[in-house]
Amino acid sequence: MRTISIEKTLSAFSAFETTGTVVGCAPYGNGHINDTFLVNCQDINGEKRYILQAVNTNVFKKPTQVMHNIQKVTSFLREHTNDTRHVLSLVYAKDGRSHHTDGEGRVWRVYDFVEDSLCLESPECCEDFYQSAVAFGDFQKRLSAFPVDELFEVIPDFHNTPDRYCKFLQAVQEDVCGRAADVREEIAFVKARASFFSLLADAHREGRLPLRVTHNDTKMNNVMLDKHTRSALCVIDLDTIMPGFSVNDFGDSIRFGASTAAEDETNLSKVSLDISLFEMYVKGFLAGCGGMLTAEEIELLPEGAKMMTIECGMRFLTDYLQGDVYFKTKYDNHNLVRCRTQFKLVADMEEKWAQLKAIVRKYR
Repeated sequence: MRTISIEKTLSAFSAFETTGTVVGCAPYGNGHINDTFLVNCQDINGEKRYILQAVNTNVFKKPTQVMHNIQKVTSFLREHTNDTRHVLSLVYAKDGRSHHTDGEGRVWRVYDFVEDSLCLESPECCEDFYQSAVAFGDFQKRLSAFPVDELFEVIPDFHNTPDRYCKFLQAVQEDVCGRAADVREEIAFVKARASFFSLLADAHREGRLPLRVTHNDTKMNNVMLDKHTRSALCVIDLDTIMPGFSVNDFGDSIRFGASTAAEDETNLSKVSLDISLFEMYVKGFLAGCGGMLTAEEIELLPEGAKMMTIECGMRFLTDYLQGDVYFKTKYDNHNLVRCRTQFKLVADMEEKWAQLKAIVRKYR
């Protein structure tokens, strides 16, 4: 995380149409990309809280496109809900824009704080996981009528798995760190599945898999739950909203949330796909979608889970071969450990493939 002084933070905050007097400002949350602050204000009506963020322009090279997407999607969602807590509310800058650029080139934005809510890093019970599935399914349903061609692709080829595979092969060939010889088994694992990587792209090209508005970071901590009922409220962290496949949003949730082990578990015997969690997520996701997915999309949900898992593992392995230049690591072989957990999860999915396909057909 970059260090930004409170003075500069409050200076940026003053550029927005907020109410009350600032009585507190402190870093907020556990995000790894943007700098996030909780700002407390006070006026005659009591306390009003805001989320203030500095957008990481090293990751998001075109922040105005990011803000364009967020503005378009949140405005659309707000027109179709009576509960303001079901969609993030942007606070506009005093010049009428959705964001503010300070004198040092930082791009800032402000949201109303979602009151009486909670955000979990991981599910505390099975119902929490189910509610996250409902939230992301409902996100798909409510945006099904949104014109997807109005959105920018803020990170080009983000889930273009064939392109990721080409970059992986290039990293193997160049072997800039001399590590390829020690990971022959992992390299062979990826190459053995080369024919799978274009499956979703081919389905789209053939008209069987539509482009939709996708979130592209469907972790539990990107869902707000009602503090009292623990039911799904809204989806947050909208930076990566762009055109994509619904099955990829589903798949990334499974990759992260239905694994029996952490992403960097060193004991691979602990890594497997929890079938009961998979089924729970399928049930919740399809309930949230409310029947708007096509039969083909539902049929391809297991492929989405496998695709996101093998793609993630391939990205970890590519970064390891290139010298750990993209993902933050805590030790020398961290990316290698991560890739091995993903590949073990893929292998377990393959062993349980008939079960996965039967589950989605059950709820279709």
